[in-house]
Amino acid sequence: MQISIPHIDLICDEQEIYEQLLPLERAKVLELGCGKADKTRAIAKAGKIASILALEVDAIQHASNLAVTDLPNVCFESGCAEDIPAADASVDIVLMFKSLHHVPMDKMDQALAEIHRVLKPGGLAYISEPIFAGEFNEILRLFHDEQKVRQAAFAAIERAVSSKLLTLITQKFFKTPIHFDDFPQFEEKVINVTHTKHKLSPELYNAVQTAFMRNMTATGADFFMPIRVDLLQKAA
Repeated sequence: MQISIPHIDLICDEQEIYEQLLPLERAKVLELGCGKADKTRAIAKAGKIASILALEVDAIQHASNLAVTDLPNVCFESGCAEDIPAADASVDIVLMFKSLHHVPMDKMDQALAEIHRVLKPGGLAYISEPIFAGEFNEILRLFHDEQKVRQAAFAAIERAVSSKLLTLITQKFFKTPIHFDDFPQFEEKVINVTHTKHKLSPELYNAVQTAFMRNMTATGADFFMPIRVDLLQKAA
């Protein structure tokens, strides 16, 4: 297993990756850390899956998700990866889109054990994690350095594989485009996220803004976030 590779040439939306790797047809899906439910919505609207149980630990975002009324095949619940409110062997696919590194480091192994528990035999766990590299990461790390938690997330996956809790099917590396119209949009979507309280001093705020503005053009700021997908399977 590799936490990254030297050169990532593939640039695409993550939808292309999960649709290529996952048998979504009539699947019972569990999403851990659904956030604003953008991917939840895309998967549900595609019309292939049977159902999605979408969990979110952030109370503010979960309350917003509960207001969604146009996704009848999605059930939003409050819950965390280390204590999943689902029965043993009850789901075909578990999804974690850039959320494993948000699990407390001392509970990452427990989260993977919980994923194993709720998966049906032969079920798949799709875990995508941002790679600690790239221009966007350099701005983010000024006020929120995730190097240790991302390394810890990868180490937990390695332990799950080496212990034969889960089997590694494949790894996929790609870059996904990120666009911001301006710095206020970056501030709203990144600095002011409700799941993490970022407190920036005036000096740090100015440093972040200066770094961001170096990437601004007449049409906004564009970045390419490198991502690794680990596709794991529970033994049949």
